Amino acid sequence: MKANPLKIIFVDEHIIVCEKPSGMLSIPDRFDLTKPNVYHELEAEFGQVWIVHRIDRETSGILVFARNEDAHRALNQQFLDRTVEKIYLALVEGRPVPPTGEINKAIAPHPSIPGKMIASGKGKSALTYYKVVDTYKAYSVVEADIKTGRTHQIRVHFATIGHPLAVDPMYGKRGEFFLSEIKTRKFNLKKTQEEERPLVSRLTLHAHKLTLDHPATGERMVFTCELPKDFRALLSQLDKWGR
Repeated sequence: MKANPLKIIFVDEHIIVCEKPSGMLSIPDRFDLTKPNVYHELEAEFGQVWIVHRIDRETSGILVFARNEDAHRALNQQFLDRTVEKIYLALVEGRPVPPTGEINKAIAPHPSIPGKMIASGKGKSALTYYKVVDTYKAYSVVEADIKTGRTHQIRVHFATIGHPLAVDPMYGKRGEFFLSEIKTRKFNLKKTQEEERPLVSRLTLHAHKLTLDHPATGERMVFTCELPKDFRALLSQLDKWGR
């Protein structure tokens, strides 16, 4: 039996809070049900579950699922009422000015590129509060508090203000991040390598904290999950060579 790639943060008879790895879908693909996804992994382990929200496949971090219809209804209402707090950590290009602020730009589908979103007055309202928590020469770690849950919201919003994710092939400059980009002097490949391997080849975006009311008890609950290994390794190298 294969090991479950999900880390379970909290589980009871009403909810499951788990950590999704980058590269895994939150819910089944409409056209290929065989692709690994969190919904099917949880269903195989816990029985029927209900989808509450989702995050992009290449984004890592926290997800909550309901285990019964009442919990599902209560959690959905919290998301609709925007009483759920969703905090993301992102590595972005440059240094946002001011270091704390809000991005209030509506988001709509791109008129000619399927799957891509744009900031548009004709779109749905989208609000992101942000705070810079660390800076390097050419990058910043930001904390993003999204008050709406639009598709690609953080990616679009930061790209719109000139600070796309450090790794984002759709809205940014690159699909992979290499050590040679920051260690420009005395960079040499290991003898065992023919070509450089990327430090990170996924979105530099992580769903870090989720705060909600328990659907049965009403208790305010805060869940966090730390940055995954590849993201931490990138920040460690930036700390060493990118200051």
